[in-house]
Amino acid sequence: MLKRTAVSFIAFMAATPAFAQSTDDIVVTASGIEQPRDEAGQAITIIDADTIEKRQTIDVVDLLATTPGVRFSRTGGTGSVTGVSLRGAETTQTLVLIDGVKVNDPSGIGDAYDFGHLLTGNISRIEVLRGSNSVVHGSQAIGGVISVMTAAPADGFGANASADYGYSDTLSAKADVSGTAGRISGGIGGAYFRTDGISSAKVGTEKDGYKNFAGNARVKIAFSDALSLDLRGYYIHSDLDSDSFFGAPADSPDVAKLDQYVGYAGLNLGLFGGRFTSRAAVTWLRNDRDYYFVRGTAPDYGYSGTNLRFEYQGVVTPVEQAKLIFGYEHERPDYDFFGFGSTDSQRADIDSVYALAIVQPFAGLSLTGGVRHDDHSQFGGATTLGANANYSPNDGATNFRLSYGEGFKAPSLYQLYDSFSGNAALRPERSKSYDVGVDQSLADGRATISLTAFLRNTTDQINYDNATFTYGNIDRTRAKGVEATLALRPVDALNVTASYSYIDARDRSGRPGFDGKHLPRRAEQAISLSVDYDWSFGLSTGATLTMVGDSFDDAANAVPLDGFALAGIRAALPLGEHLELYGRIDNLFDADYATASGYGVYGRAAYGGVRVKF
Repeated sequence: MLKRTAVSFIAFMAATPAFAQSTDDIVVTASGIEQPRDEAGQAITIIDADTIEKRQTIDVVDLLATTPGVRFSRTGGTGSVTGVSLRGAETTQTLVLIDGVKVNDPSGIGDAYDFGHLLTGNISRIEVLRGSNSVVHGSQAIGGVISVMTAAPADGFGANASADYGYSDTLSAKADVSGTAGRISGGIGGAYFRTDGISSAKVGTEKDGYKNFAGNARVKIAFSDALSLDLRGYYIHSDLDSDSFFGAPADSPDVAKLDQYVGYAGLNLGLFGGRFTSRAAVTWLRNDRDYYFVRGTAPDYGYSGTNLRFEYQGVVTPVEQAKLIFGYEHERPDYDFFGFGSTDSQRADIDSVYALAIVQPFAGLSLTGGVRHDDHSQFGGATTLGANANYSPNDGATNFRLSYGEGFKAPSLYQLYDSFSGNAALRPERSKSYDVGVDQSLADGRATISLTAFLRNTTDQINYDNATFTYGNIDRTRAKGVEATLALRPVDALNVTASYSYIDARDRSGRPGFDGKHLPRRAEQAISLSVDYDWSFGLSTGATLTMVGDSFDDAANAVPLDGFALAGIRAALPLGEHLELYGRIDNLFDADYATASGYGVYGRAAYGGVRVKF
């Protein structure tokens, strides 16, 4: 059924006037500096503040699921462990940034980032770069990069607040204030979420509640036109009632708590009329995770991961048509564990240098190429290369993209040093990623289409070896596929966006029983369609439909996960200049589905709220 729908969807998109990326769109994930999106040869999706507000989505992962190439798995309701895979890569191979700070957890088994606690709150922009890009971002950028950003301070003064309530006694509230006065700008915000939830275990009967508080702040001081200081901070505290995951999921009184601290302090200097700019920054991440078998007791076990980084980046612009980006980074991930009668503490040092050139030899053509070398205190060095091109023969109406990227992922401290399963001889995972695409715009930008084909080969992938009971570089995987996106605005009041992706991600390790199998929890096909309409009397209405194909829960492809379709509707009505009422219904048709076998999901749920803006 989904295959027939996908074919019809692609045919519809191919017959529809195509969309090109506007030169006004600025991205930072491609090269590490701000640049027009149509200068980058890589596939990038932007989820902007207007889209986040219109969709009324609580979980960031539910927004990501509507972009091409993204698959996710969630072990229960909001707050449960959630992994995101880009183009069929492992969830541990997705690099995540919050306000420019790398937030992958050094205390996780594979340094993965748990999206379960990342709610939309005061997030105003998300960039999703698909394809390996370790030249710019270093370790873990094998599948791609997800960059999450809070809002820049408003000119003058601005304030926003909203609150909504709905199914399962769920309350969500957020507020932020920002402004600019002379050479100082800044903002502060907070978001609170609580719910009685659902049972994390599909067979369970008790609800597993969840609480989440997120705070963000930033200050920028411009000492002069050339010198400025950036300070940014992000904090998450969460408290989750969970069900036992030792064996089949089942009701239990387990509790998981998280405190996540993210900090950035950067000094920016521009010289020679902006032809030479420098950025020196210190970033800090700390993830404290405590687990309780019974609430109210001391934690039974826990993990703490810290990553202190120093970054220097220089940009030289000798002529308008060329930029040279170069940098040095030092990273020190730390890992601490306690529980079950033992403790463990490990750390590593990573030093990195990189250089990237962006050249525009003539109008319409942008070429990018770079190299990076990382030196790890445990396994030694890793060198990665990358290059991409973007060519437009008609002032941006058509863009042809071509990209080659290499990625690597350093073994996690757990995989290297765990006393039971660690292997100090592990090598880094490596990948080579290729993609080619075209973006086309017609009707003065009212219709846009983007098509991309990709291939990625990954070697030395780390997995648990059941023969030796240790981690080893035993896996090889391959992912290939196509992505398509469509944006239509036939009239000013109507916006239609759609995406389709086909991902064939398979095991190529040669191991009996696994070679040629589909990688787990990665559906081959997914389609998303969103429609929003602004009525003449102020009401805005919208709907989103997401269809995901069949997949498997395990590497042996013995446990199937059926495909599913989710529909949601939403509306918002302004009452005067500053006040707005809004509401939504999620899972409109009460679909029964699973992204991870044995875990529960929300059924039909309705929410309503009020928003204030100044």
